[in-house]
Amino acid sequence: MNDIEIAHQVTLQNIEEVALKLGLKKDDLELYGKYKAKIDPKVGKGNKKGKLILVTAINPTPYGEGKTTVSIGLGDALRLLNKNALMVLREPSLGPVFGMKGGATGGGYSQVVPMEDINLHFTGDFHAITAVNNLICAAIDNHLYFGNELQLDPNRISFHRCLDVNDRSLREIEIGLSSAKETPRKEQFSITAASEIMIIFCLARDMEDLRKRLDDILVGYTFDNRPVYLKELHITGALLTLLKDAMKPNLVQTLEGNPVLIHGGPFANIAHGCNSVIATSLGLELSDFVVTEAGFGADLGAEKFLDITCPVGGFRPDALVLVVTAKALKYHAGVSKEDILKEDPDKISEGLSNLQAHIDNLRLYHVPFVVCLNQYTTDSEKEISIIQDFCAKQQVPFAVSSAYRDGGKGAIALAEEVLQLTNQENAYRPLVDLNLSIPDKISLLAKNIYHATKVEYSEVACEKIKELEAIGQANHPICVAKTQYSLSDDPKKLGYPQNYTIYVKDVQLYAGARLITVLLGSILTMPGLPQHPNYEKIDFVDGNIQGLF
Repeated sequence: MNDIEIAHQVTLQNIEEVALKLGLKKDDLELYGKYKAKIDPKVGKGNKKGKLILVTAINPTPYGEGKTTVSIGLGDALRLLNKNALMVLREPSLGPVFGMKGGATGGGYSQVVPMEDINLHFTGDFHAITAVNNLICAAIDNHLYFGNELQLDPNRISFHRCLDVNDRSLREIEIGLSSAKETPRKEQFSITAASEIMIIFCLARDMEDLRKRLDDILVGYTFDNRPVYLKELHITGALLTLLKDAMKPNLVQTLEGNPVLIHGGPFANIAHGCNSVIATSLGLELSDFVVTEAGFGADLGAEKFLDITCPVGGFRPDALVLVVTAKALKYHAGVSKEDILKEDPDKISEGLSNLQAHIDNLRLYHVPFVVCLNQYTTDSEKEISIIQDFCAKQQVPFAVSSAYRDGGKGAIALAEEVLQLTNQENAYRPLVDLNLSIPDKISLLAKNIYHATKVEYSEVACEKIKELEAIGQANHPICVAKTQYSLSDDPKKLGYPQNYTIYVKDVQLYAGARLITVLLGSILTMPGLPQHPNYEKIDFVDGNIQGLF
């Protein structure tokens, strides 16, 4: 059976029953039907008692490696071990759902449900974020239309529109062509999951912090080079009204009836790839163990969680899980899609170089971690033993998860290992010193996380760095936007690339998010659709959604 068929076989618990497992009553919930609810963050008591577990992975194949499946399985397994565990995950974007990768609610018998709702409109959070983003853009163009009192230079507007659909034709367009009174100018769209509003949504600690961050968004520059910030458009109050409900985390359940918070959904290859600080904080207040994940490989999501999200949220991770698949190891050894599920111990051994790189990287943060094999039915015992022996030589704990096939019981061994790790002392500290110059921060990440020896900059990037230093906006974390398929900025450099040059093509200030985004290689903030997108497989027949996964 496929994922949606498995999900349809399960009788869901009323969300009020699920809430009781967290000590929440009906009055603590804002119901969205029988199986979804929002929770006001104020129900937490402010005491972050829980232990925090991050699930990350090696560099993935183009088809995903099951971090969400492992995260859900781990949470279910901890519950089976009578631990008060809670999963805190990201919301899916419609881009991958209808594009190539598919949904983001886990798979097999390790899913969050109702999976159709979560993967589609859910409770409207993404729509609210998109509306806020585009209302800002409408306000900017309205200001230009009615005299441009702020003297905004139409050619230097830095805030752009977004849409939660992959659409390559919107990467560069021209607007303002309908009347002579309008100001024609070039414009571009990002996907909603890569927008500054999404990043702010996920990093804001509360509504007051949200207000300040929205106020601080850089709109653009005047004709005489003065930076213009959003507060000068007098729109922040209206934006808060659009986001007031979206800022409340969403409560759903696993196939085994265990509670899950889902909130926010930034991409890790463009944005910072972690769910909201509000949801994680609430999870730590309501449970003893919080399982969360960060997008794509540890070079992206985990680095950003440990260097950006944790300092903002005041989090101290207790354990990390590094997910690996035999399929991904073979991919990093150059095995074709057609042969990737065939037994190939030699290619497993060759692909271990990518696992080695991520082990090296995680050790920089001084948090105990375990390597977890997300097991496929096609994995042979010989292949598994090669991975296990490698981890033993690295003196890194190893566990196998069959949660996709077996649900929570398939992740018991992983859960037991994680519990041991959370009892160990750790010396977690972020890698990046924010007081360094922008080039020094980029160089530190390039050499330590991506294992490059040199960084080259475009003329545009150099000019923007000087500009940010001149306006006092240099002391922010670096958020790297690059390909997820390689440690490097080149998707073709698989395994453990070293001794190469990273190319910085652009630098973008997200002043409201308090981030400097650095675009490496050929990365784009608006993805395109593949030749045969997932939407070709999806249908609505006799009252049921088919083909969604």
